[in-house]
Amino acid sequence: MYSSTENIPKPNPKLNANCFSHICFGYTIPTFRHGWKKGFSEDELYEVMPEFRSALLGDKLEAAWNIELTKDKPSLFRALKKTYFRYFLRFCFILIMVQLVRISQAISLYYLMKYFEEGQTELTKGHGYLCATCIVLPSIFNVICMHSYMLSLQQLGMMARIGCCSLIYRKSLRLSRKALEDATVGQMVNLISNDVNRFDYVCLHIPYIFDIPVEVVVALVLLYYFASIHPFAGVALFVLLIPLQILLGSLFSRIRGKTAIRTDVRVRLMNEVLAGIEVIKMHTWEQSFADLVSDARRKEIRQIRWSCYVKSLLLSLTIITSRVAVFLALLIYVNSGFKLSAQYVFLVVALFGVLRQSMTIALPNAISQMAETRISLHRLEAFLLSEEMWSPSRKSSVVWKESNEGMPEEVHISLKDVSAKWAHSQSDNVLTDVSFEMGKSDMMAVIGMVGSGKSSLLNLLLKELPIISGKLDVVGVISYAAQEPWLFVGSIKQNILFGQEYNHSRYNQVLTVCALKRDLSLLPYGDDTIIGERGVSLSGGQRARVNLARAIYKEADIYLLDDPLSAVDTKVGNVIFDDCIMEFLQGKCVILATHQLQYLREVSMIMVLQLGRVSFLGDYDVMVENKPELVSRLEDKVDTTGQERTKQQYDLDVALPDWRTTTQVAKEAYGTGAVNRKIYRAYMQAGGSCIVLFILGVLFIFTQILASACDFYISFWVNVETIRASGTSDVDEFGFKLQTTRAYISYYSILMLLTVITTLVRSLAFFSMCMHASIQLHKKMFYAVVNAPMSFFNKQASGRILNRFAKDMGTIDDQFPYVTLDTFQIGLSVLGIIVVTVVVNPFLVVPMAVILIVFYFLRIYYLHTSRNLKRLEGITRSPVFTHLNTTMQGLSTIRAFKTEVKSREEFDAYQDIHSSAWDMFLVTSRAFGFVLDIICCVYISIVVFGFLTIFSDLTYGANVGLAITQALMLTGMFQWGMRQWSEMDNNMTSVERVYEYTKIEPEKSAKPSTNPPPYWPLTGAIEFHHVYLKYGRSEPYVLRDLTFKVKPNQKIGIVGRTGAGKSSIIASLFQLADTEGQIIVDNIDIQTIPLKSLRSKIAIIPQEPVLFAGTLRKNLDPFEEHSDTLLWKALEDVALLPTVLKLPSGLASIIYEGGANFSVGQRQLLCLARAIVRSNRILVLDEATANVDPQTDDLIQTTIREKFRFCTVLTIAHRLHTILDADKVLVMEGGRAKEFGYSYVLLQDTQGIFYSLVQSSGPRLRDEILQITKENYFMRKEKGLDNPPKPLDSEDLLGGRYIDAESSNIISGTSTNIQSKPSNRLKYKTLQEKHEDTDKTPSNTESETSSTLL
Repeated sequence: MYSSTENIPKPNPKLNANCFSHICFGYTIPTFRHGWKKGFSEDELYEVMPEFRSALLGDKLEAAWNIELTKDKPSLFRALKKTYFRYFLRFCFILIMVQLVRISQAISLYYLMKYFEEGQTELTKGHGYLCATCIVLPSIFNVICMHSYMLSLQQLGMMARIGCCSLIYRKSLRLSRKALEDATVGQMVNLISNDVNRFDYVCLHIPYIFDIPVEVVVALVLLYYFASIHPFAGVALFVLLIPLQILLGSLFSRIRGKTAIRTDVRVRLMNEVLAGIEVIKMHTWEQSFADLVSDARRKEIRQIRWSCYVKSLLLSLTIITSRVAVFLALLIYVNSGFKLSAQYVFLVVALFGVLRQSMTIALPNAISQMAETRISLHRLEAFLLSEEMWSPSRKSSVVWKESNEGMPEEVHISLKDVSAKWAHSQSDNVLTDVSFEMGKSDMMAVIGMVGSGKSSLLNLLLKELPIISGKLDVVGVISYAAQEPWLFVGSIKQNILFGQEYNHSRYNQVLTVCALKRDLSLLPYGDDTIIGERGVSLSGGQRARVNLARAIYKEADIYLLDDPLSAVDTKVGNVIFDDCIMEFLQGKCVILATHQLQYLREVSMIMVLQLGRVSFLGDYDVMVENKPELVSRLEDKVDTTGQERTKQQYDLDVALPDWRTTTQVAKEAYGTGAVNRKIYRAYMQAGGSCIVLFILGVLFIFTQILASACDFYISFWVNVETIRASGTSDVDEFGFKLQTTRAYISYYSILMLLTVITTLVRSLAFFSMCMHASIQLHKKMFYAVVNAPMSFFNKQASGRILNRFAKDMGTIDDQFPYVTLDTFQIGLSVLGIIVVTVVVNPFLVVPMAVILIVFYFLRIYYLHTSRNLKRLEGITRSPVFTHLNTTMQGLSTIRAFKTEVKSREEFDAYQDIHSSAWDMFLVTSRAFGFVLDIICCVYISIVVFGFLTIFSDLTYGANVGLAITQALMLTGMFQWGMRQWSEMDNNMTSVERVYEYTKIEPEKSAKPSTNPPPYWPLTGAIEFHHVYLKYGRSEPYVLRDLTFKVKPNQKIGIVGRTGAGKSSIIASLFQLADTEGQIIVDNIDIQTIPLKSLRSKIAIIPQEPVLFAGTLRKNLDPFEEHSDTLLWKALEDVALLPTVLKLPSGLASIIYEGGANFSVGQRQLLCLARAIVRSNRILVLDEATANVDPQTDDLIQTTIREKFRFCTVLTIAHRLHTILDADKVLVMEGGRAKEFGYSYVLLQDTQGIFYSLVQSSGPRLRDEILQITKENYFMRKEKGLDNPPKPLDSEDLLGGRYIDAESSNIISGTSTNIQSKPSNRLKYKTLQEKHEDTDKTPSNTESETSSTLL
């Protein structure tokens, strides 16, 4: 983000092109030449045209939208119309002019047929040449005008799409927290990947809405003038089909709306899966999420299938309608007693051919596209009207002030009786009657239990949390460090600067006070090292320090720091607090929300929050004087004396190099050259068996035979009537005896009926096959992705993966079937035209063969560039999604730093790169079509003038008319078919990208046949034997020759400096990375059993708590294996029962995306409840108490001791007091076990690492650790507890679930089911009574306050 360097793109050759080059697309020659020689890369794309720049288009559309917002009912359609409608008027005029010129060809053909009429003397050969010229020149004129016209329309659609994308992103930067509960990232991705894409296609067809009435009127006049009223029946069919098309369009619109909602759900689920993939793997929830995604996909496909059926019907009309219209015109004409003539028949055929393109191709497309666009516009409107941060309703009785340069007011924060809540619909306030004042140099620590409102207070000052009542005054520039570190893909330097000007002196000072200097010195590229998405390349402590460095690098007046010390160990925390917060920020207004109570003595003000109310406000001396019992409780928890807590050098706390410091985000790979045949084969195999494909092929061929037979039959019938009228013979041109006119009408009727039936059956069967292929490809891709190793997710940006599940699957679902059917249909139609033409005149096969050969080689030449650009278009789309996703993750930080403009500029820059690739693809595609149509015009000239010269002695004029009308159909159809063929090949790159992900190498896992016994692990013994671990084949080892043994039921504390390999022990235990050596659990090597069996037997409370959108019950028990009773008991054990009982639906209450409606600490407690529910014999805690207050920490530790006393527990901790009662301590350094033993024994080594960590924790905590470890050690010696207690035998297990014999608590099993309805919560009356004190207000006695807070 906010990169300081940019690649300078090549100038676009179109900028310097002359008028002739613009008309003939001559400026594309360098593009084709470059594409043929070596292809384009992202760095070689041309500079986007000035009129297509995202910033410009976004500004224009935003201005129009802002005007709409002043109206009662804002309309995005009106905003778009105001911005772009003036272009449409010009395009409508061009289209009408071109179509009138095409209609003139029918008149010329009428007179040319009259010239070939046997025995006519009225027209001379000169008239024949004139008619031929008037047929050829309009074709050339049509080619010159239409391609430039269609390119301009496509570019207009692109401009509307770009403007809407920019508008969506700008809106996302202003969304309120309440709006973000509904407008998920998945929905936004779907909006900018699929919904806005409708503009790319709808613009091509809208002008026909204005052109068709003119065409119909002119056609009726000409038909009446030349052929009386008999052809009106055919025109009536065209007109009568319009209501049917509108009805189908309306139906399609409704289906599209439902489809978009289903797609939103699926993409949101995928986004959640990607965000929490590590948790999903460690909990073996792949199948649960596979079921969720499969269910969402099934509902989505159900709607897509109906839309495909509607599309197939509309597409079938292009074949059926014109032929049925001609049939009706001829039927009525003959039944009226007239004899068929070539002039009449081919005038009707030519005029109906023009109407066919407009009314059976363009109009249905326009209706369906407009229906889809209408739904997309409504979805875009709904998003753009979402609640913003600055909604007027929030400004009543609230005073916001912010400093600007030169503001005379003193920096201060003032709150008076402020109450706030996230949504007006909430029953309880998040903050109630909060009042305090701070000056320029004040520092306040905010403490309180989990969920007490600490982060909400900071959000209030950031204007994220809406005020209900009270007055807030904030004067000064604010900087903010979020509780959950937010990092983006970029260098560490870019993450720290975050768009600020680089100040060398300040930057180095920030690195020093944030203890980052040594870390950076060990990285391969220092602060230029690229870190992955969400900071995946760094450890938790490093992420927290970079996040803090960003906040303090900004020169601000007010610093809001949300628990920045939790993710670092005590020693590093001391350095950061002393050097950074106390010294570097001296003289600044600082609010520090923290659970690290040892620092309270040194701050000027302390605020204690309880359930959103201020229960204490004052300095430490006031607390000592007025709240002695509260101080006593504090001193029992932590060291607050500060007598020996001195500033220490950070040299001992070294960040050691590991996989994360060297892993770079891989560039997105893409194919080169032609799409491999195996991709086509894979798609067809996914669509059905060989028998299905064979039947489908037969249907296509048979349909085209019937359609071509109908065309040829008209010429044959006219020739028969000519022979009958002349009376020269009683046999037709093929030697068969002439039959009655009624018989020929019957034959024609049968042909038409069969054509209609087979066309419909073929289209429905084809779309059904495509839907089946789409389902299978998505299913295979999802299972491949969810079973991929963690190294895959660490190296792939989420936007790339979402791109495949959103845009690429959207292409396969919607566009690819239509384009493929159109390609086959046109290809077979062209083949039919060739066959019919050759039957009429075999000599025409020579120019046709030459043209086909030229077309083939031109297509090869074109595809080199087109396919390359199409792949680049897909790749350049990924950063747009990634940037949006990253922005939503760090929205609070972006708004706090006032970097919305820079974020928007970067989004626009990504859009410009994508727009360049898309524009180049459009231009080259149109240039290719232009060349093909010009060659078709040459062919028309050969055919038309050939009949006047070489084949002038041809007997039947009907054959001439048939050949010319078939040749005229080639113009446009041939090039469109070639372009659709190329487009099908280009769209196949989406299949290629999806297929690529279906072949991701899965995690190494043993065969299911090697499953361990159902009661494994019975004891929980763990042995590491010479274990090596690395996070990629080419990456260095992170764990090196790690060997240690954990006896059954032991509690092991794991400590070490940042990057020492603590979390990598977890990765090895869960087999999340390549592991060498042996890890033995209960005498079984875990590498010899399936991953699912292994991971399901180990419980974990991760460092970063992850919750998923859905019900609370689903988050605790996704497979619904346990009773409600057990879940309620688990919530009580983690002190969340009162919180859940207040929710409207209990266990059925909805959790928002990412657990946004719970605090970080509450999320951590829910993760602990998960572990209790699972009741595994091995429990791993990865910094599990980092984000909770000391009292909650004590509760967690007590719960772990009680609920997991017969379990093996591995605890990774920064705060040493969390591992005081551990049986042993493992000290990691450099990926090796440097020290392992009883903590008291390790403390006897004054040169040891563990000793140095304890010494840095402060005198009081140090003495407490020494005393507790000594007592525990000698107690063990006295009672003979060196060996852990004997575990229960298999007889003590009920169905593989452990039963606590002492307390008779069923840790996991079945019992009476207690529903989560409010009425049934009465059954938990006793549980509520236990927590009554948590509902008391701060007005209660002081003893109550002190006993419930800390």
